[in-house]
Amino acid sequence: MNVDLVRLDSKWNYSNVISPYHRIYYIADGDGEISNFEKMLRLERGHLYIIPSFTLCNLLCTSKLDQYFVQFFEESSDGNSIFSNNRSIFKVKAMDIDVLNFKRLLAINPGRGINRSDDPKIYEKDIYYKEYQQLNLQQNTTQFLETQGILYQMVSRFTSPDILGRTELQSIPIKILESINYIAVHLHLPLSVKMLADRVYQNPEYFSRLFLRYTGSRPLAYINQKRIERAQHLIITTNYKYADIAELTGFEGLSHFSRTFKKITSVSPSGYKHFFIAKFPLR
Repeated sequence: MNVDLVRLDSKWNYSNVISPYHRIYYIADGDGEISNFEKMLRLERGHLYIIPSFTLCNLLCTSKLDQYFVQFFEESSDGNSIFSNNRSIFKVKAMDIDVLNFKRLLAINPGRGINRSDDPKIYEKDIYYKEYQQLNLQQNTTQFLETQGILYQMVSRFTSPDILGRTELQSIPIKILESINYIAVHLHLPLSVKMLADRVYQNPEYFSRLFLRYTGSRPLAYINQKRIERAQHLIITTNYKYADIAELTGFEGLSHFSRTFKKITSVSPSGYKHFFIAKFPLR
């Protein structure tokens, strides 16, 4: 979809970014950070980073950052996503071939920079996705195949067992995977088993059993878990009031949010914030 070499400054500072596509960065110079509710990775020269699709994160440049980046959608006929069971942020030491691959992507995919704004809330619009899809249609067979090959090489750098923490991928039915992705970007909305099942044309009870089989949780338990993960992220990265966080994460009210938070984490929202600040003081 996009590939470019950019020089960023302290204006590149965005919180709670979640996108339906993968991002890979190579840092040529400077420094910054990517973080989510579980960890923070320094953006260091000579390293590669991946943010899988539907992974909530913060992006920050402290002063300046020379960054190659590529953004691309993942399509699979069976709905099996490489990172579907481990949507986190990852970092590896770059090799010479990685730099050459970025330069080659730029050479065979001209005009793929983000020219409007580097704010994801501005450039992540369906109308812009369609523009990039039109550019894809203009590629000849050689350019298309070479681009796909390079992307496969880049993704492969993050698929070793020591990075993903597992030795093999579980094949997830496309209807369950699509529901997981829908949940990830719609946590702030009312979600029910019936609504999710209706979206994929399945019986609610059958959908719930299938969801349990491939995720280990019933749909509502999974939704609450993801809502609390999102809430944890907001608690430690923003100054939002707890009532605002409850609304942003789809809870009916503050009391419902607080009860669910304590049930899942064993501490209250305020207790979690105090514990995290004490254990991981700010820079």
